[in-house]
Amino acid sequence: MSDGDSTIRGLLSAAAVRERAHEMLDLALDGRVEGWAVDLDCLADAADLTAEVTREAYPDLVIPFHARARHFVAGPPRLPDGDPDVRARAAFDLVILSVLLDAGTGPGWRYRDPVGGGTYTRSEGLAVASQRMFEAGALDNLTALDTETLARGFQVSDDNPLLGLDGRAALLRRLGEQVLARPDLFANGRPGGLFDRLADRAGNGRLPAPEILELLLEALGPVWADRLVIDGIPLGDCWRHPAIRRDDASDGLVPLHKLSQWLSYSLIEPLQDAGIAVTGIDGLTGLAEYRNGGLFVDTGVLVLVDPEDAARPHQVSSPLIVAWRALTVALLDRMAPLVRARLGVDEASFPLARMLEGGSWAAGRRIAAERRPGGGPPFTIISDGTVF
Repeated sequence: MSDGDSTIRGLLSAAAVRERAHEMLDLALDGRVEGWAVDLDCLADAADLTAEVTREAYPDLVIPFHARARHFVAGPPRLPDGDPDVRARAAFDLVILSVLLDAGTGPGWRYRDPVGGGTYTRSEGLAVASQRMFEAGALDNLTALDTETLARGFQVSDDNPLLGLDGRAALLRRLGEQVLARPDLFANGRPGGLFDRLADRAGNGRLPAPEILELLLEALGPVWADRLVIDGIPLGDCWRHPAIRRDDASDGLVPLHKLSQWLSYSLIEPLQDAGIAVTGIDGLTGLAEYRNGGLFVDTGVLVLVDPEDAARPHQVSSPLIVAWRALTVALLDRMAPLVRARLGVDEASFPLARMLEGGSWAAGRRIAAERRPGGGPPFTIISDGTVF
């Protein structure tokens, strides 16, 4: 492997996300990130709200990890009984597909569950819709999945629009193609075959959480369309920003890997259920998405230098949005000790994955609902359905 390859592959890790996110925060505090000012005095307000929401949702402070499983609100998915490895592969199948479909819906979409009759929106709606499609076998043949099939499964119509529908369907088709192309990673010809590869990596039944992400970034890298590919290495959720400088091939690059880290968190419980202890969970980072990021904007921690930017549409790749997302990751790390102090818990019992669940994601949703009709993000972001 050349030095250039090694440098680029180094961006495919949670450690690289954290390093460059904190670098972005240091630069912003020094006034060197165009478009953003940071007021750390307001971080206490964000921590107060996060602690308040956490106590309301989990008064006993017994908090699960931030995971897709929290969104299957219509009831637990139907998974096979018996062999724990078979059950784990099925759980991986569902979780991988459901997380990859979990980008922002837009304000108007909703899903009426044909099984339980409840109506759900946003992440919960997407989770239940994907759960029902999975249970019905509608996601069995990914390479042939078309937009119309996904639209039916998600009950999309002129009166019930869903952002990024074409992008979501194309993403799952590319996933199906990657599964077929890499039988060494997808052991049973399904996304859930990644369970076997992670089980292989679990020495003495223990698996560091960052290794989950590293396998996912290798396995899923080619499924992301129109993303950076350098020296033949697909970088996924990694973007350019002029403030991050290096004298090597990684100059200007900011890795974030939001969906892949969300998926990593979501696979911890199926691994544990199969008897694999997942360690080093705080080796993963906070998630660079609009709920956590909106929390910091809405509490005044992050301030737009030009307030008019709030009214303009922005591409995901724009430096303003790339910086916002990176700053979100670093600020979650900064806020975590403040939230722990307010709750009277320590880092060992309250890792970042519990703060996200308790937590900062829900606090971002609450304050967004108070600030904006429909509770959407603080900006209009042009999305293809594969980032937010």
